[in-house]
Amino acid sequence: MYVVLAVVLVLVVLAGVLLAASARVVRQIERGVVFRLGRVIPEPRAPGLTALIPFADQMRRVNMQVVTMTVPAQDGITRDNVTVRVDAVVYYRVIDPIKAVVEVQDYAYAIAQVAQTSLRSIIGKSELDALLCNREHLNQGLELMLDSPVIPWGIEIDRVEIKDVELPESMKRSMSRQAEAERERRSRIITADGEFQASKKLADAAAAMSQTPAALQLRLLQTMVEVAAEKNSTLVLPFPVEMLRYFEAQATQASQGAPVSQVAPVSQVAPAPREPDVHHGLPTNGLPADD
Repeated sequence: MYVVLAVVLVLVVLAGVLLAASARVVRQIERGVVFRLGRVIPEPRAPGLTALIPFADQMRRVNMQVVTMTVPAQDGITRDNVTVRVDAVVYYRVIDPIKAVVEVQDYAYAIAQVAQTSLRSIIGKSELDALLCNREHLNQGLELMLDSPVIPWGIEIDRVEIKDVELPESMKRSMSRQAEAERERRSRIITADGEFQASKKLADAAAAMSQTPAALQLRLLQTMVEVAAEKNSTLVLPFPVEMLRYFEAQATQASQGAPVSQVAPVSQVAPAPREPDVHHGLPTNGLPADD
């Protein structure tokens, strides 16, 4: 009687050990690829509790989440002969766990190597301006280059992005000088355009004031009011040049003995007579000179 109970107890313990050895839990984010006596079972195990044949089945879990992989910075020369250092990031996920396990030994390492070589190829085919300003197009091209070899492995490239582009210090200084020169050119063009427009407005204003001489005097008085509002101790008043010429013409006529009332206007004043020139002892009137 006791022998039978011991045998039953041993069998129960062995059954429990075998059950514990065969039971596996697959998480929601994983799929289980089962190898039975070295051959893969066509259907992967779904998430949840699953049972394996002890000593005959081996299960390998494959993560089905999107994996973020950083591509190390790669040194390269662009098509316009500029040395750059570019790094990128790759987002991928497994869509066929059986192919990912059977077709390639280590799919994560393989994708990393393919990403590095593809990044170097993109650098050599692109120009510096494209790397700096047209990254969306380069990201799409890099994604296509990665899709071709990894599709047979059961991997899907979700997204590829170039993170940073490092330039030599000499190139940075050259680009800085170029940007400064471009800014200076734009500022000069804007300034010249403003002066051109201002000159047109001033010409129109001068034409309007020439028709009404009193407008110039009113403008002068307005300028004096604006200057006086600043509480300055010194006021510079411009004096018309035409009036100076008029006074000069009056002084010239007065020195020649003409009455002040008969002084002609500025536009009609004749130039002062020149002194006689003497050449070789002879005056200009042809008479012999006195010794």
